[in-house]
Amino acid sequence: MGQKVRPTGFRIGVVEDWRSRWYASKKDFGALLVEDQKVRKFIQTKYKFAGIPKVEIERTRDQVVVHLFTARPGIIIGRKGQEVDRLKAELEDLTGRRMELKIIEVDNALQSAALVAEDIAQQLSKRGSFRRTIKRALDQVMETGVHGIKIELSGRLGGAEMSRREKASRGSIPLSTLQRHVDYGFREAHTTFGVIGVKVWIDLGDYSDEENRDGANAKAGQAPQKPKRAHKR
Repeated sequence: MGQKVRPTGFRIGVVEDWRSRWYASKKDFGALLVEDQKVRKFIQTKYKFAGIPKVEIERTRDQVVVHLFTARPGIIIGRKGQEVDRLKAELEDLTGRRMELKIIEVDNALQSAALVAEDIAQQLSKRGSFRRTIKRALDQVMETGVHGIKIELSGRLGGAEMSRREKASRGSIPLSTLQRHVDYGFREAHTTFGVIGVKVWIDLGDYSDEENRDGANAKAGQAPQKPKRAHKR
């Protein structure tokens, strides 16, 4: 029996927070959901090389707050914050609502599954060897101290006539253990032979270990400014 469950959807509401946080009546829900998707697509398209793993959206009655996670905040902020103001104005034109942007820097891009998948997709788009690309990604991510990584490519790999699926992994990837912090990312590589799907799973350890580490830091007087999961449920 196949157990193909999207890892993000499996964990949301249990150990991970929702990507969109707002409430709407049944009448308005569909329109707001489509609007969230438009905002995400616009940002991902406009800042393709800014390293954006995810965009979280919060709504109040009179404004929309967009939490933009990025590995390269300088590209989005621009000189003297001009680029942020321009993006804010464009999003207000797109949605017709008052927008507020919060730029959050991703500490380690190699521990974000979405950014690793994006890097692999870019290498494949530049006609890089898929085997060499996978091996390089595995080595780089494992060097950062994670517990495990798994990469899966699907499509016409190496320009082959028939599409196939290639997998590679290092370390542990316990996909069904909800207390394990397994980050998941998916990107598409657009090549001359067609689209290749790139999936990446990264095992960052137990959630309880992360919380304990915060407690130890607090005891030493070195507590982080923000908790790792601000919206724990």
